[in-house]
Amino acid sequence: MTALELLQSLNLLDETERIEAKRASEAGRSLLETVCAFANEPGLGGGWLLLGVVREELALFPSYQVEGVPKPDKLCSDLATQCREVFNLPVRIELSTEQVDGQAVVVAYVPEAQPQDKPVFFKAQGLPKGALRRVGSVDQHCTDDDLAVFYQGRQRESFDASLVPDATLDDIAPEALADYRQARAEANPDAEELRWSDTELLRSLGCTSQDANGAWRPTVAGLMLFGKPQALRRCFPMTRVDYIRVPGREWVPDPDHRFDTIELRDPLFRLIRRAQAAVLDDLPKGFALKEGDLQRQDKPVIPQRVIREALVNALMHRSYRSHSPVQIIRYANRLEIRNPGFSLKSPEHLGEPGSEPRNPRIAAVLHETRFAETKGSGIRVMRETMEQAGLTPPLFESDRGNDQFVARYFFHHFLGADDVAWLGRFKDAQLSPDEAKALIVVREAGAIDNAAYRALSKVDTLAASVALRRLRDAGLLVQKGRGSATYYVPAERLGLGDGQPPKGSESNLSGNPRGLLSGNPRGLSSNSSALSSNPDGLSSNPQAAEQDMARATLLDALPGSLAARLGAIGQRHPPQEIQELVVALCALRDWPVNELALVLRRNPEVVRQNYLRPLMRNGRLVMSRPEEPNDPQQAYRAAEGGR
Repeated sequence: MTALELLQSLNLLDETERIEAKRASEAGRSLLETVCAFANEPGLGGGWLLLGVVREELALFPSYQVEGVPKPDKLCSDLATQCREVFNLPVRIELSTEQVDGQAVVVAYVPEAQPQDKPVFFKAQGLPKGALRRVGSVDQHCTDDDLAVFYQGRQRESFDASLVPDATLDDIAPEALADYRQARAEANPDAEELRWSDTELLRSLGCTSQDANGAWRPTVAGLMLFGKPQALRRCFPMTRVDYIRVPGREWVPDPDHRFDTIELRDPLFRLIRRAQAAVLDDLPKGFALKEGDLQRQDKPVIPQRVIREALVNALMHRSYRSHSPVQIIRYANRLEIRNPGFSLKSPEHLGEPGSEPRNPRIAAVLHETRFAETKGSGIRVMRETMEQAGLTPPLFESDRGNDQFVARYFFHHFLGADDVAWLGRFKDAQLSPDEAKALIVVREAGAIDNAAYRALSKVDTLAASVALRRLRDAGLLVQKGRGSATYYVPAERLGLGDGQPPKGSESNLSGNPRGLLSGNPRGLSSNSSALSSNPDGLSSNPQAAEQDMARATLLDALPGSLAARLGAIGQRHPPQEIQELVVALCALRDWPVNELALVLRRNPEVVRQNYLRPLMRNGRLVMSRPEEPNDPQQAYRAAEGGR
């Protein structure tokens, strides 16, 4: 990308997971951390740095101005040298100097490192903290779990080809093999593998492999495709499918009746059929009476082909490294399918030909038996089928930060009579057909962002951004978040509520805000003993909900980059980094302890002892009322010399 293209993207979307802007008069630590993060992040394909630009922090929308690099040749030389020397292995970046508005800027492209070379880390700091990952538009220090991802990525074999500890050939179910043979014969009666023995068949499908002692044992693919339910429970206790029915349109809207759930655990062929039956039995039905027929035909409101393809995609592309279930959540107005594992294919290219299977052995078997569509066409088939049925297009969300993929299918027929009547209230806005569709999605889902608008209207990023801003300027939508975390919720004029996200939703300002469309039930655990279970981690505590709302309000008032850094902190974040955040906050305005504690998710006394007092001793913070240190209204600001 050229400097002008990068600058245009920054002013349109702010910093993203693949683009970072810096003033960068010298090759400092912050610049090298971004290089490290770009080189490490799996599946990102590297990233671009635009050096010599600055962001207007007080601007409501992204506004980057060219400041220029005083000595671009020296900066390029120093940066190349640092990238060669400070990391555990040389990082070869591409550097070029360009002129923008009469000023010299530097464009640096950082390629993604090869799997066998990861993790890239600072030699002086070591692992794990010396390595960084790119999560959203933020560089984050790695944890031990991140290192495990890097080391596993070095393997030539995929995870579904690895052996399962504590599994033997006795854990293979003969009836599951018979199920495969029948499905394969229906797809291709002349397939040569139908004439092989079970042992030969399992080996040819990559479902068994030899261990270090030469004994044949099941692989992950073998157990998932053909394992007995007892073996699946023993070896993969959380790798199941949960069908969850939630009353209403929000997650756990009624604390006295949270949800009903059914747990499904079987070999994949039977599991797909059982999950499909559970969904079809519970979905609202429509009916049709064809000419000449005497009896009506009941049809699910979502086409059966879409449901089947959605379930197959979730089970075929899920991450089997993750010990969590696939969740099928049935709301009053939509069906959501959540599977662990973000899409290896870029969200911008979903629906295009070509596939990047996370589990190639499982995918091959499902394709051969025609459970799955032609490679790479599943998303396109679902979109076209929903469109032919006159339904709202499905929405897909690939969340790299939370390592999950979410698909949403609405029961709502697109632009029905009631929709046309509702849209008629906004004739003065002169809505285009695509903008009208966007408002319908907002009415059903509660929010929309650039990616959802692109998928809905088949336009590029710039056109989607222009359309959403026009709806905002017309008083129909309210903008939330900043930069790559921007999304839009209904304005008061739409008459849908108070312009806030659905209750129970989380505003993830550091990464992807699209969890707002659902109330985000990720990480739930269901009770296996009965329906109507209570998931761990959920709370109906109104005080906690009020605190979350107050924190979100404070974050909304901050510059996007600072809000993103705050959204990314965890409970084990290094104190020095938290102190830097405190200084950055106090440079904007005076902050009382209780507000700092709220945005930092820390106890007020911890904030005083670990952050405020050390910073005041170092002369970086001062009290707003130094003459009364114990004043209840005491606040803190950045000292002039400590900013």
